[in-house]
Amino acid sequence: MADQEEEDLKMALHMSMQHAPPEPKRSKPRDAATGAPVTSPEDCRRMQRELMATAAEKRMMEAKKESLASNSPVSSSKIVKSAQDVSKERVLESNSSVSSSVVVKSSKYLSKERVLQSKVANLGKEDANQLFSMTFGSGVSKAILAQWSNQGIRFSSDPETSMGLVQHEGGPCGVLATIQAFVLKYLLFFPDELGNVASNTPQDFGSRSFSRNRHVATDNFASLTEDAKERALMNSMCEILFVCGNNKRAVIATLTILDIVEVSEDTRKDEVFTKALEGLSIESGSDLQNILRVDTYTSQASALQRLKTMIPVFHSRMGAMLFLISALLSRGLDSVQADRDDPSLPLVTAPFGHASQEIANLLLCGQAVPNVFDGRMDLGGGMFLKGIATSVEVGFLTLLESLNFCKVGQHLKCPKWPIWVVGSESHYTVLFALDTTVQDENELEYRESQIRKAFDAQDQSGGGGFISVEGFHQVLRETNIKLPREKLDHLCSSGFIVWSEFWQVILDLDKSLGGLKDSTGLMGKKVFDLYHFNGIAKSDLNGSQMSSGGETPVQRPRLTKLRVSVPPRWTPEEFLADVAVTSGSGGNESGRKETEVAKPEPPQHAPLVDCIRTRWPRAVCNWVGDPPSIV
Repeated sequence: MADQEEEDLKMALHMSMQHAPPEPKRSKPRDAATGAPVTSPEDCRRMQRELMATAAEKRMMEAKKESLASNSPVSSSKIVKSAQDVSKERVLESNSSVSSSVVVKSSKYLSKERVLQSKVANLGKEDANQLFSMTFGSGVSKAILAQWSNQGIRFSSDPETSMGLVQHEGGPCGVLATIQAFVLKYLLFFPDELGNVASNTPQDFGSRSFSRNRHVATDNFASLTEDAKERALMNSMCEILFVCGNNKRAVIATLTILDIVEVSEDTRKDEVFTKALEGLSIESGSDLQNILRVDTYTSQASALQRLKTMIPVFHSRMGAMLFLISALLSRGLDSVQADRDDPSLPLVTAPFGHASQEIANLLLCGQAVPNVFDGRMDLGGGMFLKGIATSVEVGFLTLLESLNFCKVGQHLKCPKWPIWVVGSESHYTVLFALDTTVQDENELEYRESQIRKAFDAQDQSGGGGFISVEGFHQVLRETNIKLPREKLDHLCSSGFIVWSEFWQVILDLDKSLGGLKDSTGLMGKKVFDLYHFNGIAKSDLNGSQMSSGGETPVQRPRLTKLRVSVPPRWTPEEFLADVAVTSGSGGNESGRKETEVAKPEPPQHAPLVDCIRTRWPRAVCNWVGDPPSIV
């Protein structure tokens, strides 16, 4: 009898997989169909419903028995070899005993799982349809769905880029790059605390000023251990999900067919999960309803433990999609739609399946707003556009700002950590620094900000850039500026003081009198290093990484180190060009050698430089090898 029931359920689950899903780009061929022939689709569906209902009743009875003996030893489930077998066993028995050829789960493990799950559920039909529709739209192509269901969250195996996540498919780069930015935060600035830092607790090293304490991370990425990278990944995912859940909850979406997968000591979890996912595809809301398991957590510790258990699922080809779904459910589907300016458009954009700015913003700041400016922009008549409401841990820069298509606000441009997701027209990459002081204002920049703030406080013109004589004297007192009598009389002669005229006087006024005159022209100059990571696997054209045959370049992510030099904002470029020659002139051989050493490298240009200049205007960049790519 038991054998007959098992065969019936196998037939039901086999029929449930027969809806002609699209063939993923990198998935393996389906296993040959097995079981009895089916007369018609209608008969298949009717028989499937009847058998599934019977199995559900049996599961309810088993759950009641389990609640009476929650601490008793329970034998485990089989090592699953295919999606059909996993689904059948999931319906038949989640905790009941099976034959003796099984791998045993300990009662301690099952007890821990019950404690960690604060709320476990499957999506309802309406929610599943809404989730699919708002993410992909009604006319999504099979190619886009294949892109999103064939991208795992995995680290690069290349030693030079071992800290980076690899992208093989187009489309999910917005998800991967944002996770990558948070992973770098933990790897670079919390290397000794990856297992202890509260994931959603904002970190603060003090006010962002030139006197802030300095923290410089190491660039020895090849020395990172697999354990450290995995913990950084889990902490990053947990932090993002709690940010999406307003720091109150995190929803983790996994697959029901993997609930009973257990691995023996001599079998790798990743291999078993990959085998279990063979032939699985998603092409509708009903597919999401059938395969998703949704766990909701209010405790970070519980969520981290669940992520640790399920990290092989996120390594698998469904990882990027499952994490996006987790973020959307953590925020709440209705809240996501309320965040957007136009909720009728899909979050994954056509025709190429790229992640929208709304997805990137959701993962960065917890709200699926479509714009990158600070706050809200009032259009009048009760209409407004939504931007970034609060400061963020990691930031965002975009090539579109250099093309004057948008303006990134200070929240994204100046994050708490020197890490930025970089957006181009079709791709997301990551820019980061090892030194936390790259965002600090130097002494002269701080002085400029101080003077401008005092001037603006007296500006009653609504931003016109001029103040009264009385207000001007107040500015001089607050900023401790001592103007010579003739300059003071000249500025006040018209009865009001214009900022541009006042600023020119400040630039020519010696520092001892409160001005900004710098005889070297270099006092306000910044020089620092940035790193750019592009996770999409491309051919390495440098010639240093070739295949064993020496014919085909290795496909791998790229990490580029850039030396960045930023002149003071008020220094004429033609003056800077002559600084090296002037400072080295001495009429002797040693002086000429110093001049040669001091002479900067000729500036190099790439689209990434335009992005960097939206954060550091007039920055000059240099690198070794191929130009960094943001596409």
